[in-house]
Amino acid sequence: MNPVPLVDAREAAELGGKAVELGAALRAGLPVPTGFALPVALVDAVAAGDTAARARVERTFEHLGGDPVAARSSAVGEDGASASFAGQHATKLNVVNARDLVEAVLHVRASGHTESALAYRARSGITGPPKIAVVVQRLVRAELAGVVFTRCPTSGKDERVVEAARGLGEAVVAGLINPERIRFARDGRLIERTAADQDLMIVARTGGGTEERAVADRRATVLGDQHVRALHELVSRIERIFGDRGHDLEFAFAGDALFLLQRRPMTRHA
Repeated sequence: MNPVPLVDAREAAELGGKAVELGAALRAGLPVPTGFALPVALVDAVAAGDTAARARVERTFEHLGGDPVAARSSAVGEDGASASFAGQHATKLNVVNARDLVEAVLHVRASGHTESALAYRARSGITGPPKIAVVVQRLVRAELAGVVFTRCPTSGKDERVVEAARGLGEAVVAGLINPERIRFARDGRLIERTAADQDLMIVARTGGGTEERAVADRRATVLGDQHVRALHELVSRIERIFGDRGHDLEFAFAGDALFLLQRRPMTRHA
């Protein structure tokens, strides 16, 4: 029932698919932020009021150096080839102290038991009560962020599709804005770029949490050529390591550094 370093996350039945996928990516040398996976049993114990479990979660924050972290769901059975729980479960960004991390873990767990999340489980044919593990990682203070599909999610064409915006990636994932959309071929050749219409971005707030900030030039280019090249190289590495089976990726740029925040299979109905 102890937190597991993310690089050692292997047991999906205890840590959920998201943690296991990120652990595999870390072991492969991909640019994943370091962190820990909190097992289902530990998260449930915190929810039950177990003070020892709470202390373990608080120590997790300290083991990451006291820097701001992100807490994301890693539910057992959460993401597979036929169902993706993207948008169903909560994420807490810019958690700045150990006490707030405990509350963030409880919030993420509770989001897996909402009426909408339970209804989605039922529609996806997933039986039994939700089992919510939590991934805790150092926060990437993203200047640019978004998602990449390694195949077109609507047509299935053999091309990359990127949706990107300024600030933290939650604006894209939550559908708060119309992101910049880029299509490029397997060889990195640009096929099409559609401008963003972004009137706000989400940024880390001083003192913890996030806030919305206005964007002056809502249709300005988000990703430069160097960013597209970096994404092309990352996608190519992922396919060499994990195979060309359709990947749904979340990414963030902090300065020139590119980070992989999530990797999951593309859903068949995407």
